[in-house]
Amino acid sequence: MSTDHAPLKHLMPGWFAIVMGWSGLALAWHRATPALGDMAAGISLVAGAFALLVFALLAAALLLRWQRHHDAMLEDLQHPVRHAFFAAIPISALLLITLGVAHFGPGVPGLGALWLIASVAQFAVTLWVLSRWLRATAAAGTAAWNWGGITPALFIPIVGNVLAPLAGIPLGYGAWAAAQFGLGLLFWPVVMVLVFVRFGQAGMLPERLLPTLFIFVAPPAVIGVAALQFGAPALLAWMLWGMALFLALWAATLTRRITDQPFGIPHWGMSFPLAALAVLSLRLSDTPEGRWLAVPSLALLALASLVMLGLTLATLRGLRAGTLLVPEGPPVIPIKPQPSAA
Repeated sequence: MSTDHAPLKHLMPGWFAIVMGWSGLALAWHRATPALGDMAAGISLVAGAFALLVFALLAAALLLRWQRHHDAMLEDLQHPVRHAFFAAIPISALLLITLGVAHFGPGVPGLGALWLIASVAQFAVTLWVLSRWLRATAAAGTAAWNWGGITPALFIPIVGNVLAPLAGIPLGYGAWAAAQFGLGLLFWPVVMVLVFVRFGQAGMLPERLLPTLFIFVAPPAVIGVAALQFGAPALLAWMLWGMALFLALWAATLTRRITDQPFGIPHWGMSFPLAALAVLSLRLSDTPEGRWLAVPSLALLALASLVMLGLTLATLRGLRAGTLLVPEGPPVIPIKPQPSAA
């Protein structure tokens, strides 16, 4: 087989979105345990075990890719869109650790150390992703933004930081978790504004990236859950839930165009955000003013589960048919600013 067509060469970091999706779904089912009992806890354990298995397989494959296709890895690191997906690796680790704390408690030996490593790695990846903006500005001037490279994928490193309190607080790292949470709060609106400006400057995303519009849902949903973890008023979580719900419905208006696209890893961009919205909905349904949300939150959990199963089956079909782990389609075209009039 030619190295250009070797599947391993095209195993991009975006594949860790599968781990994020299944981990998020496992946390959602765990959150449903008070309403559904031991069945929900069992489903959560199975989903979490599957996520852990996929994480281990992808981590091993990524190390092998680094050895055999070093240039392909460097290309991903320099790519205007794909570089942000490297944040999915420490995020996946944080989610799996959060799931471990949820099921087995914070007293499991080594869990705190693993969380600290994953948290610092997430902080470092965020710094690296966002420092590219400064390097580009220094090299080419403030007008030389590559708007074609500004996509919802930039939310991924942001989400990783607001995830920190979910396990960090019970593990005893509340101060560092709060600091990392603040980083996410700072850059969430910044990235949102940049993406909307990108729509104005470069137009809508390429069709194959449309599923990533659901990533808009993740920051407010996760921030809402984390805020409650810090003891914030439920009113704040309701505000964030409203944002997340609207953004989910907003992205859903493109469902037909998304499903008409040939299946690809960008479709996994729908998975974790829907699971995160289900977690926040289930959490709010436990509040006195949120009892009306009990049935809708379970319906949302069912929807997220069906989407996850559909994405998994589509991934297996794509691997069997050879339509995944192949070279990408046309690249995102950099949008260069027009020269200003003298």
